[in-house]
Order: sequence, then C-alpha cells, then structure tokens
Amino acid sequence: MSHVLSTYARFPVTLVRGEGTRVWDDAGKSYLDFCTGIAVCALGHCPPRLVNAIREQAGTLMHVSNLYGIPQQEELARVIVEDHVKLPGKVFFANSGAESNDGLIKTARKFGHTRPQPDGSPRYEVLSFTKSFHGRTLGGINATGQDKVKEGFDPLLPGFRHLPFNDLAALEAAISPITAAILLEPVQGEGGVNVATPEFLRGVAALCKKHDLLLLLDEVQVGFGRCGPTMAWRAIAPELEPDGISWAKGMGGGFPIGAFWLSDRPVDASGKTLSSLMGPGSHGTTYGGNPLACAASLAVLAEVTEKNLEANVLRQEQRIRETIASWQSPAITEVRGLGLLLGIGLDVTKFAVPEGKLPAAFICGKLLEAGLLVPPAGPETIRLLPPLNVSDAEVDEALLIVHATLSSLITPLR
Repeated sequence: MSHVLSTYARFPVTLVRGEGTRVWDDAGKSYLDFCTGIAVCALGHCPPRLVNAIREQAGTLMHVSNLYGIPQQEELARVIVEDHVKLPGKVFFANSGAESNDGLIKTARKFGHTRPQPDGSPRYEVLSFTKSFHGRTLGGINATGQDKVKEGFDPLLPGFRHLPFNDLAALEAAISPITAAILLEPVQGEGGVNVATPEFLRGVAALCKKHDLLLLLDEVQVGFGRCGPTMAWRAIAPELEPDGISWAKGMGGGFPIGAFWLSDRPVDASGKTLSSLMGPGSHGTTYGGNPLACAASLAVLAEVTEKNLEANVLRQEQRIRETIASWQSPAITEVRGLGLLLGIGLDVTKFAVPEGKLPAAFICGKLLEAGLLVPPAGPETIRLLPPLNVSDAEVDEALLIVHATLSSLITPLR
C-alpha cells in the first residue's frame, strides 16, 4: 500500500533511470522521453555538465540562508537580466513556478497600493485568461482560468477575473478602476497549447500603458529556450517590454528552481522602481536561490547559450510540423505551439475511447505502451516536449511511434 497522497492520476509505469532522451522503468523497458518531466529536463536526463555542476557544488556548499550573500545567486541573476531578459530589472529566486507566479501576484497588489485609484483605494485585480494555468497554490488556482483546479477550494480569493484568450476587445471591456495587472502565458501549455497572437500581445501591452497596469508574463513552461528564443515572448512580439516575468521548469534542467523578474520602471514621482516595491520583509523563501540550485541553473543556461540550442529547437519544430503534415492523418486536426512546445490536436471522433477516459490521456497511455512518453494538454491534445538538444534520429523515432499508434487506433468507418 502506498503512503503517498493520491493527488496524481499516474500512468502505470515506474521510472528508475534516465540518460539523454531515454528513460528506463523498473522492469528494464526503455522509453523515448518526449515529456521530460513536463518541460523540465531541458537538456535530457543526467547531462554531464549539469551533473558535474551539482556534484561540485554539493561538495562545497549546498545551502545557506538568504540572510547572507550567495555568489551563485548573484551570478545567476546577472546572467538572467543581462543575457536573457536584456531589460533593466531584478530577480527573486523561488522553488517552483507556482511560487514565482505568487510573487508576481503579490507585486501586482503592491503596485496597486503604490499607484491606487483616484480616491486612494488600492487597485488589486489581476486579469488572466480562460484555459490558462498558473499553479496550484491558492494564488495560482485563482489566477488560473480553469474551473477544475478550483473545485472544493471555496471560497475563492477576490481580485481575479478570466477573459477569452486572444480577444482584445473582451479584455479592454473588462478593465475596471480596481484592475492592477494583466497576467498571461505567451503559449498556454496545460490549457491545450494555445499561442498568443502578435496582435494580441501588442494590444495587451498597449492597454497596460493606457490604463497604468502591469504586464506580467508567465513563462514557467515556455521560458529559457523551450519556444526557441530564451524569452518566449520574443518569438511572438520581440519589441515587448514586460513589467514582470515568472520562470521555473526548464531553467533548472531537473533541479527544483523558480524565479521572477521585475523591471526597474519608475512607479512614483520620487523615482522608486517596480523592482524595489518588494522590500525586506515583504517576500521570502527558505530554499529559493540556494547555492546548489543556482549552480544547477547556471550550468543549464550556459549549455543552452553556448550550444545555440535555439537553432536546434526551431529546426526540429519545422521537421516535426512537416512530417506530421505529410501523414495527412484524419485523426489530427492541427499542430499548435512554438519551438518544442507542440500540441497535436486530435479529432476524438476517430477513436473508440473507453468510458470514463479522456481521449488525450487514453492516447498518451497507448503511446506509453509503444515506448514513448508524452503528456496530454486538455482532453483533445497531446504534447511533444522533447529535450532542447534532441537529435534528428530521436525525433524521427518518436514520430514513427506517434504515426503508427494513431493509425492503429483509428476506428474503421461503418
């Protein structure tokens, strides 16, 4: 009997070892891993550079309190700001994406107190979008535009509303005197792999300027190379200048770390910056930004940059799209996404799905049996999330499995 809380609907496999793009279960069977811990293992499993960085740092200093200076943390913040965001600002380190998003939400509340309504009442509302996902903390589930994550956790926190994604008119109509920020994913991962249009992102930025709102980007799943450029919004609207960004997942390559960045934009007449609103005592974490986590992330980001993995991500995206299009499969409606965050939309009427099973999860189970790990993204989409350094041969092998499995599952016409 398991003593672990049953909060996950697990697939029937136990993984015990990994190397590169392949993992092995406790029976010795190998699988191609195009799930990668849901976009976490950006360099695959046990990449030498990451393993060596963790081993070396673990033998030197693993953890100290944030009450003291941490050189690895300072260096990682510098790399993120100067080499990746490339906009003036500062970084707070956390342990996960949910924590990072909570930091953005708290920043929005602080901003709403600093720049209140005309009568002096604070602004506190955060607008987000249907099918979004921002984590499973109380702040995260309230920002998430999916009812299923909120069930049983009433009463909900005030100050959140959800609008249709890519609908600029609906967003503009929803802005009210209490609105402080707009939070969005450039590509919605969990909600079905839905990409923000350039027009929408630019329109959101314009509305933020017009109404003095914060533009907050959730790049937890999409950041640091998953969509090509290390900042995913630059693949859509490169001229954008957000006020805050959250990350986690791939930035640690498998080691737990999260972060959020805040810009140095002035927020009052004295020149106080957005990045200075969270002063001592306003936010904190025990483990976030410890030497071990930061050493791991530094190794991952160095590999992404030095090996120019953006080029491989974009090339493999094109190869995947062209190959799937060549199948002309009646079971596939479209391929959505950017880089190596790709969603294969399924025509679920083509499959005989057992009662009580969601179509995408059922298909993922069949792909697992065939030796390929992929996660669902909603009821009608499966995701491809291979490592950023995935090879041509590995992509070809995975696509052969997908094609053969889908073809075998299509229900014959009667």
